[in-house]
Amino acid sequence: MVKPLVQATGRRKASVARVRLIDGSGQVTLNGRPLEDYFPTMATRLRVMEPLQITQTQGRYDVHATLEGGGQTGQADALRLGIARALIVLDEELRGTLKKAGLLTRDARVVERKKYGLRKARRAPQYTKR
Repeated sequence: MVKPLVQATGRRKASVARVRLIDGSGQVTLNGRPLEDYFPTMATRLRVMEPLQITQTQGRYDVHATLEGGGQTGQADALRLGIARALIVLDEELRGTLKKAGLLTRDARVVERKKYGLRKARRAPQYTKR
């Protein structure tokens, strides 16, 4: 195993992405699978690669990531944040570019828990007058 240049973590909803950047040719491996297999939709792949495209470092680093928890959108956004954080550790000058694009903000929105006496988090049972 090649020693990574940098490691970073990204989170979103219930998902956690541990990202390692390695000098290479731009290959992306997620849980041992290529990016195209892991995220079949083009929109999701573009969203994941956004930090590398904005900083113009797409072919410079190989990305190896371990993704856990959540669904496809949560994992994609966690990976996106992890890549952005890893790029900043490598080159502090990229912070302004990534921050302006909104890629360094951790999206804190999570699913609200269900409360007792309600059908969902906020949905109350239907009221019958008679």
